[in-house]
Amino acid sequence: MKPRIVIARAVPQAVAARASRDFDALLSQDDIPDSNEVLARVARHQAEGLLVGATVKLDAATIARMPDCLRIIATLSAGFEHVDVAAARARGIVVTNAPEGPTECTADLAMMLLLCAARRAGEYNDLMRAGWRRVLGLGEMLGLKVSGKTIGIYGMGRIGREMAQRARGFGMKVLYHNRTRLPPELEQGARYFDDFHAMLPYCEFLSLHAPASASTRHVIDRAALALLPPRAVLVNTARGQLVDEEALLDALQSERLAAAGLDVFASEPAFDQRFATLPNVFLTPHAASATIETRNAMGFCALDNLEAVLAGREPLTPVA
Repeated sequence: MKPRIVIARAVPQAVAARASRDFDALLSQDDIPDSNEVLARVARHQAEGLLVGATVKLDAATIARMPDCLRIIATLSAGFEHVDVAAARARGIVVTNAPEGPTECTADLAMMLLLCAARRAGEYNDLMRAGWRRVLGLGEMLGLKVSGKTIGIYGMGRIGREMAQRARGFGMKVLYHNRTRLPPELEQGARYFDDFHAMLPYCEFLSLHAPASASTRHVIDRAALALLPPRAVLVNTARGQLVDEEALLDALQSERLAAAGLDVFASEPAFDQRFATLPNVFLTPHAASATIETRNAMGFCALDNLEAVLAGREPLTPVA
């Protein structure tokens, strides 16, 4: 018999096809089940494995109610804050993630946000779609030059290092703050700051690449924003919880910050629509990993972990 799994997220067709071929899979291609519905499906299907995305919140109370048949929770995202790992471990349930899949495409989108925010791409696009018809003066709608500027990176993990590599392609000077300093071969000339606030006055651009946690919540608050140089640009492709959104809105409305490029928000998908009213904000809908290649890779990584654990082997990418 094929291993029984529940997939609690609409997945790309290639991932769904493999799941249907290799597992007795209960798919969720047409809906987004909440935690209670996920529990019901796991129990009804007597599933040994559960594949989820960040839309399903599996807290300690939910995991405590999981049927004993469940052996593994595989999230197809790199982040896993939506799963109470300690509670799962206490139940003997393995938790895995997909740490490599989104890396390059997230850095690609972060660089896109940086460029689009700095160069007023949203405003230019609106102007063209409205018909243009008037030559702009040499002093109108001027953006900020990116090449040769200084970028600060908060969180120098896989994605942060990829972002640094893209910034170097624009001749940018790279600064970074991380919990620990990287070895020289990974720093590649980037300057390390053990004090995040000490780095901020040098950051003409600041890009966030840290996970959401109690220690990173609102790391970008009024005090941090005040330390940035006037007319700096903020980019966030990490998690909305890293930013005090009221403070960010104030900084953007007052033009203390020149612009922001945002892919993530404190509340999703019901984000604060005041951001959408500001011309100096370039917005995307938590889409950093949204390429065919990356989403397939993320789904296949989750299926690889499910296959390994349910066949009695070690998981490929367990969450520590």
